[in-house]
Amino acid sequence: MGDAMSDWIDVAGVDEIGPNECKTVIMRGVQVAVFNIEGGFFAIEDECSHEATLLSDGSVEGDTVICAKHGARFSLRNGEALSPPAYEPVAIFPVRIQDGRVQVRDNRWD
Repeated sequence: MGDAMSDWIDVAGVDEIGPNECKTVIMRGVQVAVFNIEGGFFAIEDECSHEATLLSDGSVEGDTVICAKHGARFSLRNGEALSPPAYEPVAIFPVRIQDGRVQVRDNRWD
């Protein structure tokens, strides 16, 4: 699998993701959205668990993202589905800041 260092995927510079904004990146075939919430960065799988809709197209309220299609809410901190019509959580991913760059990795296979 290569060393652990190579598992981190570069997303953007810290200053390229504004407050309540997100950037997306493809990681192992999965689109991931990285959100800036009050200066902290949170990465979630960019697909609503209710219907295949990009959460990056939704709106952000506090540390919650609201799906643009049916209004399902997800916690950006733990991926939990907070309101119908979604009941299944979405995957979340670890984020780190390295040399002023926001990076994510897929830890589901560790």
